[in-house]
Amino acid sequence: MTTPLFLLRCVQLGISVRDLDLLTVGLVNDMFSELHRDDETFDYVAQQSDFDRF
Repeated sequence: MTTPLFLLRCVQLGISVRDLDLLTVGLVNDMFSELHRDDETFDYVAQQSDFDRF
């Protein structure tokens, strides 16, 4: 990833330069990828019994 692309993603997420002191590149990438998944619907939501079986 180039610096301009990274800064573009920060602008799209609304992250200020001051906030970048607290975030890593990986965290910004994770936030950007999750931004596009906000509108997805999931067929099944795990319940406690699912975690217990795991």
